[in-house]
Amino acid sequence: MISFIARRLVIMIPLLALLSIVSFTIIQLPPGDYLTTYIQQLEAGGQVVDEAEITRLRAQYGLDQSVYVQYLKWMGGIFRGDFGRSFHWQAPVMDVIMDRLPVTLILSFSSLVVVYVVAVPIAILSAVYQYSVFDYFATLFGFIGLAAPDFLLALVISWLFYLLTGAMVTSLFSLPFRDAPWSLAKFVDMISNVWLPIIIIGMAGTAGLMRTLRATLLDELGRAYVTTARAKGLSESRLLLKYPVRIALNPIFSTIGWLLPALINGGVLVGIVLNLQIIGPALMQATLSQDMYLAGSIILILSVLTVVGTLISDILLAWLDPRIRYGEAN
Repeated sequence: MISFIARRLVIMIPLLALLSIVSFTIIQLPPGDYLTTYIQQLEAGGQVVDEAEITRLRAQYGLDQSVYVQYLKWMGGIFRGDFGRSFHWQAPVMDVIMDRLPVTLILSFSSLVVVYVVAVPIAILSAVYQYSVFDYFATLFGFIGLAAPDFLLALVISWLFYLLTGAMVTSLFSLPFRDAPWSLAKFVDMISNVWLPIIIIGMAGTAGLMRTLRATLLDELGRAYVTTARAKGLSESRLLLKYPVRIALNPIFSTIGWLLPALINGGVLVGIVLNLQIIGPALMQATLSQDMYLAGSIILILSVLTVVGTLISDILLAWLDPRIRYGEAN
């Protein structure tokens, strides 16, 4: 196991370098750049921008240099803790990200906790009591959660909430706290408004995890070792938790590589519909406006989290399931 972790850490160094190139290339692929988009918006509003002004702006934003020079300057800044400056927000990239990071983490982590707390027990009960009324109800809930897109759930639940309370859900903060600095009062206000986005984001994740865990557990319950354990007189609860449930949790641990970036970028469409001040909508806006340093930095951070999460996932899988051995002969 130690040699496996060491090999993965060594491989991560060139992999992260490659990811940085890919991240910067992705935002460079669309034709034009941020200045092109900005000039088009000015001209659409009836303003005329002369060539001298365009040249000045291009030099100001560093867009008059080659892509290679821009990439090297960007990477040099990252090693110094400087991810560049956002063109759209006219602020350092890290300031834009850190301004949205606390709310993003609170919302994503809370949704994740709700997903596991709800999905795991329901999936276990649904598998143990297969074809019962509870199982049919859980299956119906799972299909609805999987079939309904997040943005549609956001629209429907927001409309129902408006009908019941007369209040519109358009932010995580009430109007007096939206532009106010962080304080205990602002945190309390956010907690009072955050539960609805948590329910919306958590529904699809709960449904997917529930169906996956139920199917895996049903497969394990039909295996010979379960029958043998029952024949030896092992209690049903101990049998269930010690063997089948433990192995059925493999799909959960195998997806940890997706969970870390999801904490940062989760609920993009829900964030747009509900006007949430989180990182996902900021990434989408940066991509649309070709704000290359902000978009590239967020994509790079998500890529790094995916690589780290995959390593953690592999380690946990090897610990959870003794049948998994990395780099060892069977």
